[in-house]
Amino acid sequence: MKKLILTMAAVSSLTATAQTTMDATPKRKYPTTKKDNTKDVYFGTEIADPYRWLEDDRSAQTAAWVAEQNEVTFEYLDKIPFRDAIRERMKQLWNYERVSAPSVEGEYTYYYKNDGLQDQSVMYRRDRAGKEEVFLDPNTFSKDGTTSLGGVNFTTKGDLAAYSISEGGSDWRTVLVIDAKTKKQIGTPLTNVKFSGMAWKGNDGFYYSSYDKPKGSELSAKTDQHKLYYHKLGTPQSQDKVIFGDKVKRRYVGGYVTEDNRYLVISAANSTSGNELYIQDLSKPNSPIIKVTDNFDSDSSVIDNVGTKLYIHTNYKAPNGRIVTVDAATPQQKNWKDLIPETENVLTPSTGGGYIFAEYMKDALSVISQYDYNGKFVRDITLPGPGYAGGFGGKKTDKTLYYAFTNYITPGTIFSFDPMTGESEVYARPKVDFNPDDYVSKQVFYTSKDGTTIPMMITHRKDLKVTRKTPTILYGYGGFNVSLTPSFSIANAVWMENGGIYAVPNIRGGGEYGKKWHDAGTKMQKQSVFDDFIAAADYLITNGYTSPDYLAVFGGSNGGLLVGATMTQRPDLMKVAIPAVGVLDMLRYHTFTAGAGWAYDYGTAADSKEMFEYLKGYSPLHNIKKGTQYPATLITTGDHDDRVVPAHSFKFAATLQEAQAGQNPVLIRIGVKAGHGAGKSVTQVIDEYSDVQAFTLYNMGVKPDMKK
Repeated sequence: MKKLILTMAAVSSLTATAQTTMDATPKRKYPTTKKDNTKDVYFGTEIADPYRWLEDDRSAQTAAWVAEQNEVTFEYLDKIPFRDAIRERMKQLWNYERVSAPSVEGEYTYYYKNDGLQDQSVMYRRDRAGKEEVFLDPNTFSKDGTTSLGGVNFTTKGDLAAYSISEGGSDWRTVLVIDAKTKKQIGTPLTNVKFSGMAWKGNDGFYYSSYDKPKGSELSAKTDQHKLYYHKLGTPQSQDKVIFGDKVKRRYVGGYVTEDNRYLVISAANSTSGNELYIQDLSKPNSPIIKVTDNFDSDSSVIDNVGTKLYIHTNYKAPNGRIVTVDAATPQQKNWKDLIPETENVLTPSTGGGYIFAEYMKDALSVISQYDYNGKFVRDITLPGPGYAGGFGGKKTDKTLYYAFTNYITPGTIFSFDPMTGESEVYARPKVDFNPDDYVSKQVFYTSKDGTTIPMMITHRKDLKVTRKTPTILYGYGGFNVSLTPSFSIANAVWMENGGIYAVPNIRGGGEYGKKWHDAGTKMQKQSVFDDFIAAADYLITNGYTSPDYLAVFGGSNGGLLVGATMTQRPDLMKVAIPAVGVLDMLRYHTFTAGAGWAYDYGTAADSKEMFEYLKGYSPLHNIKKGTQYPATLITTGDHDDRVVPAHSFKFAATLQEAQAGQNPVLIRIGVKAGHGAGKSVTQVIDEYSDVQAFTLYNMGVKPDMKK
């Protein structure tokens, strides 16, 4: 295959050209965004919100504004001479077969496969004779590939399946039930299901979760009372019984059934951290729901049971996590007994093949230990190298388990694992036009503003001559206990193939070092997250990896907030900023959809005067200063994003366009029929990453040589 690589020479494939003297040209013109006199008062302080009207995602005015902004954005992107070449190379690299780990359900073995450029991966199955057939093909759900397949759950016998679909990336789902053997639909689909799995109770029906459909816009209206329902097959959805959530108000409620169908486990929470835990014995008709934990101070989940003995993963009195056991008759915390005690590393367990796998994270890298159900250590699992390994889950009776291994220079590879011997074998290795031996990925540690040590992975080509003119993407998240573990990405491969550096710091607010690390980046400590990210940029610059004129900062969702805060606090630090689907209005985020549930991390402007002042002090929307030269900015969002509503990005873009001094562009790319990220078609993903990289290089004054 002929490679379309952005190269100039064997050592360095990007040419830094002199920046044009744009300051002499007139100020860039953007669509006119009208302003009104909307104001809010917080604890006696008046805050103007002149673009409040952009929050109305159903208005014709907002639709017209979106169309005008996209027209300006794509007119700009269309003029970048190497944009199409980047997209073509992205497509070439993306065009390889991808296969998931298999799962045996009844008479069939199920797995996902994508032949390369299919917009959505297809669910296949093989019978015992080895005959393969398509089970579910989401590419047939819509003509444009924007309707995606969510979860698929089978009954214990594997004869029935429930699956969810999402249109345009929305979190609102439709659930369908089919006969697994014939693939014929059973009954009428369930609608308006959100933040939910499907947990079967025998073959009679299943549990699922949802909110009452909000009044007003289903994309932005507040949803804050989650309920767990039971749907009995053969009955209309209107007759579904509320199991939990009608008498107590909780923002997030989920239910799942243990492998032996003995217990219904219910998790209830008001925020994204901390949950109540309940169980119900399904073997006894009309048995009560029993409370296991009665507060939101910790996170706990039942990972398995043996008879009435429950195995619980918790960070209660163990910030890094531990596994405890307790009898279901008296499951309260005072009766818990350690099975696998807390260690210095964060624990995420899984079960399969009759064993417990303690998946530890050491400096954001995986370390796996195997235990039996008595807590006896069996072995440490040998992994292919430093990176992330996930999986090992399965049924108790499974003789073979599977896990995936990846890092920044190793495409995700599926391994089979024998839990009796501890031996691993390659099950599926992708054939990607990428040679890991040509790249280097190393971990460094740097010091943040307050002296805290932060790890960071830096990845690039081995033969790259690193200079202060090396284009570099600094990617971050820093919130919600989310850990940024090493993983391979085609988009990053294209960036690095063409001479770029990709750097990822594991900053506070994440889960890399447990609950204490997470809490250190929440509420009144949120500035620590931004300081960590800024310190990462300073490290790259001080150590000669790049310089401000060749540095881009990139992050999505909470990472979009990170980018927005960093670029408004230190606009001199980077040349390009890419805030993607970002939380950018910190005074109103909690008024949209399920946003109030994020208060554990952020606090809200209604909490107290102190919390309001703190949020106002870093809220990206409220810290844009007119006449400041901000970096070249490409804001990205989706018109169907009902997680972080696009109004955050809309108002930020309008404010930044008005305030920007100099000629660095401020553009917003609004995906059509696109949500927060999940379920995006391959075409949408390739187009967006190509635009981001083209915009980034173009504004760094880097001209790729397209001769190859």
